[in-house]
Amino acid sequence: SEGVVHAREVMIILSHFLSSLCSVSQLPAITEQSHTQVAYPFDEDFTIKCEARGNPQPTFNWTKDGKPFDLSSDPRIVTFNNSGTFAIQNRGIINNFQGKYRCFASNVLGTAMSEEIELIVPSVPKFPKEKIEPLDVEHGDSVILHCNPPKGIPPLHIYWMNIGELKHIPQDERVSMSLKGDLYFANVEESDSRSDYCCFAAFPRLRTIVQKMPMTLRVSLKHANDSGSPNAAVTKANFIKERKPKLLIPPESAGSSSSVTVIKGGVLLLECIAEGLPTPHLSWVKVTGNMPKEEPETENFGKTLKIEQVTAADEGTYQCTASNPMGRARHEFHVHVEEPPQWLKKPEGGVYSVGTNLVLLCEAIGNPEPSIQWKVNGMPIDGRIFRGRISTREISLTNLQLQDSAVFQCEATNKHGTILASANVNVLNIAPLILTPDGENYATVVGYSAFLHCDIFASPAADVRWTKDESIEPLSTFRYELNKNGTLEIRDTKKEDSGSYACWVANSVGKRAITANLDIRDATKLVVTPKNPRVLKSHSILLKCQAEYDSHLKHSFKLSWRKDGDELPVNSTEGGRIVLDRDTLFISSVLLEDQGVYTCLASTALDAAEAEAQLIVLDVPDPPEDLQLSENQNRSVRLSWKAGASHNSPSIIEFEENHWEPGRWQELSRVPGNDTTALLSLAPYLNYQFRVVSVNAVGRSQPSKPSLRYATPPAAPDKNPENIRVEASEPNEMVMKWEPLKPAERNGPGLEYRVSWRQRGVETDWNEELVKKHSLSVRNVPTFVPYEIKVQAVNNLGSGPEPNITIGYSGEDVPDAAPSGVSVEVVNSTLVKVFWFGIPRDRVRGHLRGYKVSWWKTKSMLDGKRHHPEKHFLTFVGDRNSGMIPGLDPFSEFRLTVLAFNSRGDGPESSPVVFETPEGVPEQPRFLRILNFDKDSVTLSWGLPKKANGHLTGYILQYQIINETHEVGAVRDVSVANHSVQSWRLAGLSPSTKYKFYIKACTAKGCGKAATEEGLTLAQGTYAGIYEGISTQGWFIGLMCAIALLTLLLLTICFVRRNKGGKYSVKEKEDLHPDPEAQSIKDEIFGEYSDSDEKPLKGSLQSLNGDIKATGSADSLVDYGEGEHGMFNEDGSFIGAYSGSKEKGSVESTGSSTATFPLHA
Repeated sequence: SEGVVHAREVMIILSHFLSSLCSVSQLPAITEQSHTQVAYPFDEDFTIKCEARGNPQPTFNWTKDGKPFDLSSDPRIVTFNNSGTFAIQNRGIINNFQGKYRCFASNVLGTAMSEEIELIVPSVPKFPKEKIEPLDVEHGDSVILHCNPPKGIPPLHIYWMNIGELKHIPQDERVSMSLKGDLYFANVEESDSRSDYCCFAAFPRLRTIVQKMPMTLRVSLKHANDSGSPNAAVTKANFIKERKPKLLIPPESAGSSSSVTVIKGGVLLLECIAEGLPTPHLSWVKVTGNMPKEEPETENFGKTLKIEQVTAADEGTYQCTASNPMGRARHEFHVHVEEPPQWLKKPEGGVYSVGTNLVLLCEAIGNPEPSIQWKVNGMPIDGRIFRGRISTREISLTNLQLQDSAVFQCEATNKHGTILASANVNVLNIAPLILTPDGENYATVVGYSAFLHCDIFASPAADVRWTKDESIEPLSTFRYELNKNGTLEIRDTKKEDSGSYACWVANSVGKRAITANLDIRDATKLVVTPKNPRVLKSHSILLKCQAEYDSHLKHSFKLSWRKDGDELPVNSTEGGRIVLDRDTLFISSVLLEDQGVYTCLASTALDAAEAEAQLIVLDVPDPPEDLQLSENQNRSVRLSWKAGASHNSPSIIEFEENHWEPGRWQELSRVPGNDTTALLSLAPYLNYQFRVVSVNAVGRSQPSKPSLRYATPPAAPDKNPENIRVEASEPNEMVMKWEPLKPAERNGPGLEYRVSWRQRGVETDWNEELVKKHSLSVRNVPTFVPYEIKVQAVNNLGSGPEPNITIGYSGEDVPDAAPSGVSVEVVNSTLVKVFWFGIPRDRVRGHLRGYKVSWWKTKSMLDGKRHHPEKHFLTFVGDRNSGMIPGLDPFSEFRLTVLAFNSRGDGPESSPVVFETPEGVPEQPRFLRILNFDKDSVTLSWGLPKKANGHLTGYILQYQIINETHEVGAVRDVSVANHSVQSWRLAGLSPSTKYKFYIKACTAKGCGKAATEEGLTLAQGTYAGIYEGISTQGWFIGLMCAIALLTLLLLTICFVRRNKGGKYSVKEKEDLHPDPEAQSIKDEIFGEYSDSDEKPLKGSLQSLNGDIKATGSADSLVDYGEGEHGMFNEDGSFIGAYSGSKEKGSVESTGSSTATFPLHA
């Protein structure tokens, strides 16, 4: 697959690399060697390895103990071609092969040297055959049985046993074995007498155990001269033998102290063995410095101190003390920690070009400080003939030449060992070698980094540069980085990075180049849907993994699923409950354990991607269990329970009491999900039982089983009634009401309410009455007087807390005074503003709700006709002294009154005030008809306006040319000064032309809205009425020209009757050809008021039933009141339309009548 370098390609690159280097000379280098080796007698042969590389192929020779060693000198030595390794066959005695070997690998450039290889040829360990004399001692003496084991390959294990029973000799503080293997008795007892003490030495690596000749120990009792009793003799002898401790190891001859050297990292063993009677006890302390943080380990019953992994901190003086009741003995060990050589800095070789300089460093540490020796090609450097500079830690050469190629060795040595480091200095002068094959193909995905390789070998060092496609300019932007090994890294790749690249390499000897091809693929993208599903238990869920990947990578594309990091098998699991089908994961009958993070993973040969979804399984909690009551108090109890499988769901505690509401469960408290106990606050005089319900997003658990019942004792009330108020339906009455206490608030038997009241502001005692219901009526009180009222709860056990005082008023009566100073200000012909003085507060006799203004029309100023009084009113809420009255008839006389009202009702009206409205503009004429059409004239007829709103002064007749393209001609005016004229003939019109006509009625205040009509004049020599819908039909006009006039008239009359009004509606005609003077007439009618819904240049006039807005100079809408059919809020905002009787000042848009052809034409 793309982007993956297969094993075959690796082999091709490696073979190319090796073939490229075949022409380059290389110094020898040791690649493999043996180290210390043991020639075990049971092995068939012993191999000593030495392998090296170099060009030309190196030859090998050996030294043994510093002298040349000829591998062909002994027929038991087997050699191998092109290798320094040899094998020694185990035939006969091979002791003469023991020694220290060193391997040398040489070619024409120099010689490499191995570290020393020691070959150990062990002999078979044996105890000498000897006769050991019996050892006779007295009871209490100290004895040493020597083992003196033979030498052999470590490790060595020594055992003391008796031959007769083949059992280990028991050891303790009195009898123990030293590190050398000798058996020490601090004091002997009669039971120590044996004739078969035997020392065994085991050599595991040699697979050998050897045995020393048995030894005899005889312990005798010394008899006292003055005692006839054996027991007395023993006691006497032992008493004489008692002595203070004496150290046997170290021996007294070593003095009171000795020095011990240990290698860093090794094991420190310090040993003290003492004799004495009674048996001495051994203890250890560190005299200088601190003991290690971890208490040192002691062995052999405290006689050996053991410290593993010794460090410099373990250096110092250690003291052992042997003590018994007779005294003590001490010895100090001065411990010195040393270490074999270790490298601080090794010499580093390399490839050097001619003329450069060389510096080799060699530094080592150790204790004692190691000595440094330099060698070249395995031979010590003679400073007299060496052309460079040499010191203990450094060698330097300047102006290197080809003949300076050599292997330099540095050896560091102290008494604990030797270490060797080699540095191959190869001086070359060759043209660059490109080790990467030419024409390599690379691929990566968008956003990843691409690495194009150009591995080189050159001396002198070569310059490397990369180019792309046909360009000769080196790649140098921030996304390109050239690594030291020549590799080009392209970061954050893009599609445009695809192409052909070239690597150019050059030095002073020559130059070379290779090409590489790079393809950029689209990155793989994943989305898992749904993202984070929440599924009810037992339901199903389908997860889908939507993937996008490059089509070139489809053969390597793989998809898998994981749950919580663990891979899900491809085949269905759990009997088909979980099914994986490529990009889908289906889980049926979801269980709680299915909850987790599901990850979809996709991989191609070049990239990988993953997306995840967290599945949350929802289920109602299990009910809580095992309810327990504790901490019982008068007003509280602690409830505890065991939570079910609630998944930390919050809990609701419910209660039921059987005194007032048996069987009704009510919520008492809620607790967080991790709590399983709660202290419950309780009310007195209730018989409780409790239950617990767990709740989560899915729902409520089943309730737990109820707890035992818990009854609280009665108590005085804790609270008083609330929402105290005064209601009264009659004057001189006061009804006090309140919300009664709930059953759970009564706290005890015999609940009553103590009601107290007194008139506010009057120094008098409280009136009190005790009632059981939640209201109290008091009569014969002054009308609408404020009272202070208190209501306190009382039961058989006492009274509730001191109640708060509430202010209430006694019953209201209607106002007994009318507003004064009523006046009217006329705003325009339909609107007036009313002013008045409010009534005194003490005359309201209740809470003032507002004022009502009533008015009625008495006569028309136009004809002097009296009208039947029909009252209208508007309500103005609140304490105010003015209001606006809209919608009046113009040119009329009105009467108006004002009254105040409260919650009880209306007060008396003020005296009527008479006012008159001025003239206004007339309403629209009732109709406009075309009576007669000629080719250049027309006769028009119109009706009177529905309401003249004043004395008519005449009419304005207007007309203009119109057509079907919405273009209009200039408006021409004709003034009809005689108000009694209702028809007019217009002459001078163009034939075959469509006209629109307007007629307006006028008063001294101006002209009103126009009635309109449209018509088409006749063609030359033709007499006919024209109507839209017919006039536009060409076939009909042709037919009219071909048929006789009488037939034409009959057909026209039938068609007009059938299509009354035509297809062109009045409203559409008005919108298409607006009345040019309608706007000015409207302004005259309304004065400062305008219709907010009116469109400019429209022919119809909005009714007063719409909203009315005042300009800035007029009174605001707060001046308008609430009428019979219209209402204003208390803030004056208009919430309805004013309307009155059929005589009210509303203006209707009647439009125009249908144009007809005159029958008398």
